[in-house]
This record gives sequence, C-alpha cells and structure tokens, in this order.
Amino acid sequence: MNRNKIHAEKMQKQIYLFLIGILICMSLGILVSCFQQPTTPLLVGSNNWPGFAPLYLAEQLGYYKNSSIKIVDYPSTTEINRAIRSGDLQVGGISLDETLLLAETFPEIRLILLIDLSNGADVILGKPQLKTLSDIQGKKVGVENTALGAYMLSRGLDQAGLSVQDIIIVSLGYSEHESAFKEGEIDAVVTFEPTRSKLIETGANVLFDSSKIPGEIIDVLVVRQDILKTQPKDLEQLVRGWFMALDYLKNQPESAAQIMAKRGGIKPTEFLSSLKLLKFFTPTENQKLLSQTDPRLVYSSQELAKLMKEKKLLNSNIRFSSLLDDRFVNQLSKSQQ
Repeated sequence: MNRNKIHAEKMQKQIYLFLIGILICMSLGILVSCFQQPTTPLLVGSNNWPGFAPLYLAEQLGYYKNSSIKIVDYPSTTEINRAIRSGDLQVGGISLDETLLLAETFPEIRLILLIDLSNGADVILGKPQLKTLSDIQGKKVGVENTALGAYMLSRGLDQAGLSVQDIIIVSLGYSEHESAFKEGEIDAVVTFEPTRSKLIETGANVLFDSSKIPGEIIDVLVVRQDILKTQPKDLEQLVRGWFMALDYLKNQPESAAQIMAKRGGIKPTEFLSSLKLLKFFTPTENQKLLSQTDPRLVYSSQELAKLMKEKKLLNSNIRFSSLLDDRFVNQLSKSQQ
C-alpha cells in the first residue's frame, strides 16, 4: 500500500514538473517574441508604366514570398519621389530624368537597377485632325505635372520648332488623360502606355514619341541610401526576383501577360504589343553600365542633365556617377557562376 502511495506521489511530481516545464517554455517563447525586432517591410513604389509590370509578376509568382518586399502602386512618379524623400517609401521605380530631379533635393539615393529603355512607349498624341506636331500650335495640350511629362513635351516642341508659349498647357493627372482626350477637353496629350494604345484605337495620331529621342527615356530603380545597410538581403532578392520575372516573361509570354495586363486594364495581347515599344536591360548590361565599365549611361545622364538645365527643369549640377551602385547586380552575377 505504501509502495503504491509512493509511486503515485512520484507520478504526480513528474507530471507537475512536466507541466511547469511547459509553462516555462511557453513563457520563454513569449519573451523571445517580445524582444524580436519586427520585420521592416521593403516598400517598392511603382506606377502603371508597363516597364515596371515585371515587379508585379515577380510578386504574383512568389519570387518575393520569403522577404519583406511589397510592391505599392502610386498615381505618379512625383508621388513616388515625394514618398522616398519623406521615408514613406524605400525603393522607387522612376525615369532617369526624375532621378536627376530627385537627387537635386535628396542626394541620399542610389541607383541599383536599370529597368528599361523607352522606344516609342512615351508619346504625344493628337486628335485625328492633327497630322504633325506643329499642328498643336494654339491647341490645348494635356500633360502630367511630372519631370518626365515636362521633358517629353519640351523635347517634342524642340523638334517642331515651337515653345511652351505656342500652346495652351492643361495640367492633368495620368488617370485623367484618357477621359480628357475622349471628351474633347484637350486637343493633344503627353502620355504613355497603356493609355497610348487605348487612345490610338479611338483614332488618335502619334505626333511624337520616345523613339525620336533614343536613349533619353530610361527607367530605373532607386533606393534610399540608408536601406543599403539595413535591408541588403531584401534588395538582393528584389533584383534577383526582377530578372527571374523577365526570364518567365521571355519563356512564357502569354501566361505572364495574363498576370501583368490586369494592372493596365488592357488585353494580354495589347500588353505584349506595348512591351515591343521598350527594351529591358539585361543583367550583363546592368553590370557594365552601373560599374561604368561601359561609360554610355554616365554620358547620357550628363547630356540629359544639360538639356534639363537649358529647359529650366533642373537647377543644380548632379554628380550622376556617385549615384550608381552595382553591388546587387554583381551579387546576381556571382550567384549564377
């Protein structure tokens, strides 16, 4: 009897110690989780430009699932630049001219990836009765209040022998371009894909496009300089996922277009057609241009800055070469060897 009692007491003690152990483990787990730093999201700003669509493709295909990367839509690149300055955004997809403009007031950015080169996707469109760019004299021209919009208009007017005094400028957000043109509020518009394709279908004429100024409209990814130290792994995955998405687009274009076309509200076939008007930079091109082994990017940026200063779009001298950072494209190259 005593032996049974002793055995029972021993069992109760073991159970008690076991439960205490569980409680201690649970408490330690809670304490550890309390002291763990929360994952900081890497917010990547983009807009409806088709050249940025592979970012969404990468996200939808799960290439960023093991990271804190989140793609965020913005109505314009002006908003993206503002968010980068304020710290609300860590990475942004913008054009090269907008990069120069951002660096003028916020030099703490670095260019880590060359996205694409526009070769006709940025345009000035006119009503059917307008046949040439010189026909916009005295007409209402809609343009987005961005560096790119101002630059495209300025370059177009140059080639037509006109100035801003020869036209009536109507400031419009990108989302207003299509409706303002269709409803007759403007006679011409400075816009880009996918609105370009939509308006051409309604009879709009292409009066000027980026193929007339080769190498001047380049899209890039810029990052706040402090993020290079705090989230390098996420940035590395961002770049790797980008090129994985480009490979998917190349090998399975129809499937990729089904995903990416939803953003622009156009058909997959129309989306693929719009991609023919731009050229994506390869990893090798990125490596050469960002490392300045190939000096053409730096030269183009210097010429671009000169033009922007002449047109009073830029005030300061920007040391563009100091903005370039090739570490992530180099890491990609090493991982593929």
